[in-house]
Amino acid sequence: MSKYWLMKSEPGAYSIDDLEKDGQTFWDGVRNYQARNFMRDEMKVGDGVLFYHSNAAPPGVVGLAKVVREGYPDHTACDPNDIHYDPKASPTNPRWYMVDIEFEEKFSQILELSQLREVKELQKMVLLNRSRLSVQPVSPAEFKKIVRLARTTKK
Repeated sequence: MSKYWLMKSEPGAYSIDDLEKDGQTFWDGVRNYQARNFMRDEMKVGDGVLFYHSNAAPPGVVGLAKVVREGYPDHTACDPNDIHYDPKASPTNPRWYMVDIEFEEKFSQILELSQLREVKELQKMVLLNRSRLSVQPVSPAEFKKIVRLARTTKK
């Protein structure tokens, strides 16, 4: 059974437009153990992803992706020239993991965080309660509600 996730990226670093252009990408640089564990242990091929622009004005869900490769060691942690380098990581003892995702859809407009906060069905969502986590689970009901909102909301 597929699971659902919300993955955050700052649009200046990697945006939904970048993913649409690239088609798919590896999701590197996650340096939080709980988010790492989700990618390493729980994300499976075919899982749905809400693509979220963080540190944006305004922040919010901007599109959909899906997981196309399950967790594997994040090679950027072993590259001293990479901004995600971790001197405690090594190829034989990886500390950090990543997954590959593939573009599915860009919403016609951003579904803003402030809008999500107003939706009764989303009040228990991780995003609204522990929003700092960069990779987080989303319930099937939350995922469906957000997709429905994004496809019906007009600016």
